Amino acid sequence: MSYNVYTHAQRTDLDDQIDEVLEASWSAFMLNDEVANQYYTHLNDWFGAFQYVLTDDNERVMAVGNAIPFYWDGTAEDLPKGWDDVFLRGIEGYRQEQQPNTLSALSISIHPKYRGLGLSRQMVTAMKEIAKQNGLEYMVAPVRPSIKYKYPLTPMDRYIQWNTAEGAPFDPWVRTHWKLGAKIVQVAEESMFIRGSLAEWESWTGMKFPESGTYIIPDALTPVQIDVEKNEAVYIEPNIWMQHFL
Repeated sequence: MSYNVYTHAQRTDLDDQIDEVLEASWSAFMLNDEVANQYYTHLNDWFGAFQYVLTDDNERVMAVGNAIPFYWDGTAEDLPKGWDDVFLRGIEGYRQEQQPNTLSALSISIHPKYRGLGLSRQMVTAMKEIAKQNGLEYMVAPVRPSIKYKYPLTPMDRYIQWNTAEGAPFDPWVRTHWKLGAKIVQVAEESMFIRGSLAEWESWTGMKFPESGTYIIPDALTPVQIDVEKNEAVYIEPNIWMQHFL
């Protein structure tokens, strides 16, 4: 199978297909991050050259990549706190007309019916090429491990130490980045914040939350905190900062 890669700046006509891929690729609660809800539309408006799709020969969108440029001094200490923070730094840098030198991945979404074809590797490689084509010095990613949801009670700093018998990272998505030359820099303990009412979380998960406490929900990397009195549920997701070398 051959692929085509287009940036949003090149193909604004694919927006409907892009929305379809995003909705099919993520659990409902993951589409309700507060920062994304507020600023996601700016990605196409302000950073169209860094949003891209992979299509088949029939121009069907198979996968969507989102990224944001920002300024980073190259040290672990200066890395953003996580996904939310790097999104905000990119937005603020743009508003202040700051010259970015780094591209951060935000997400790579592959439509479920096209998974297992090796597209994740193609998408990471395409993002690296976009970073280089735009003259950026660094590329980083707050990686969401693909099977961490199976181990929601295991702290992320322990999870990243798990390896296969061959010495590669245990997690398949982390391993894909690693095989493409990326290294683990550090854990982003509070990478994403997703808050909502009990009714919202019940609609997102199909679960009921009769009392306050800690709940394990499908596809969440860590438990969700439920407060019935406040009518609030809070999910704080850890990610893994990885650095690619351009």
